[in-house]
Amino acid sequence: MIYHLLYPLGSDFIVFNVFRYITFRSVYALLTALVVSIVFGPRFIAWLNRLKCGQYIREDVPTHNGKAGTPTMGGLLIAVSLLSSVLLWGDLTNVYLWLTIFVFVGFGLVGFWDDFLKVVKKKNQGISAGGKLLGQTVVALGAISLLLLQPAYSTILYFPFIKMLQPDLLWFYIPFAVLVMIGSSNGVNLTDGLDGLAIGPLIVAGACFGIFVYVAGHVHIAKYLQVAYVPGVGEVSVFCAALVGAGLGFLWFNAYPAQVFMGDVGSLSLGGVLGFIAVLAKQELLLLLVGGLFVVETLSVILQVGYFKMTGGKRIFRMAPLHHHFELQGVPESKIIVRCWIFSIIMALISLSALKLR
Repeated sequence: MIYHLLYPLGSDFIVFNVFRYITFRSVYALLTALVVSIVFGPRFIAWLNRLKCGQYIREDVPTHNGKAGTPTMGGLLIAVSLLSSVLLWGDLTNVYLWLTIFVFVGFGLVGFWDDFLKVVKKKNQGISAGGKLLGQTVVALGAISLLLLQPAYSTILYFPFIKMLQPDLLWFYIPFAVLVMIGSSNGVNLTDGLDGLAIGPLIVAGACFGIFVYVAGHVHIAKYLQVAYVPGVGEVSVFCAALVGAGLGFLWFNAYPAQVFMGDVGSLSLGGVLGFIAVLAKQELLLLLVGGLFVVETLSVILQVGYFKMTGGKRIFRMAPLHHHFELQGVPESKIIVRCWIFSIIMALISLSALKLR
């Protein structure tokens, strides 16, 4: 909105030409989302408390008994601060930006309904696993189908660190991209089990993919680094910056000991949109590195369940996801969280090196 109001004035007042730069608008999108989140956070948390939107705590996680009653659905605060910032600073004629918003809102609605059933209707299980997967699939299919209608977008899969390996998946790209989005969404959802554990790595990943989409949308930088060039996709950097700002603002209240949890409305939407941005930047496989923590947490659940069924009740970990295993070993929650953040930063730095190591 600000972009469309002030950028046209650049023909008369040269100072307004700064609004043409994605980097300039990204910085202020980050700051706007951060300020909105911090300013409205206390009132929002008080509102959730009045609605009695307390978090349901599993009985098999005894270390979390003190968290019972902490308000959840804090992902709504992230959504409001993020979307208001994007609408203020983004180029609203950009189709990739609107597709990103569509994914974020669509996955968020699936998560919102799940949270609503849990904390308002008091149905502890929320949506069935099949129902949640169906909702995610519908949103992902819709987004990828619309994306492939864009003439500048291709179905070529680029491998990080391997310059010459570029297979064209053709129609197989659709189920592949849908799987990336759903896997990312559920990976973040599984990781969101400790105060600040999920939002910290999401901030790191958002910043990392902000760089990737900016590079993919810049013809000269993309050519120099020999990465896929997708005209117009650089505008999604504004969304990534707003995600970082909204995440930092939410972390202000979600840091240990948490005043609010993001709930499925936050974890599903943020994970889903992270997967979609990886698709937009043509860095789908690199998401495995950028979101390394989410991959590890998801694999711990898969291994635990598979081993349990194969051995008739034996376990690899004391509990899955992996962060619960460390908790039951006696590692303090705050130490687990910070170490996971450090791991995420390291993985993001390795991922960024792929821009040059090709």
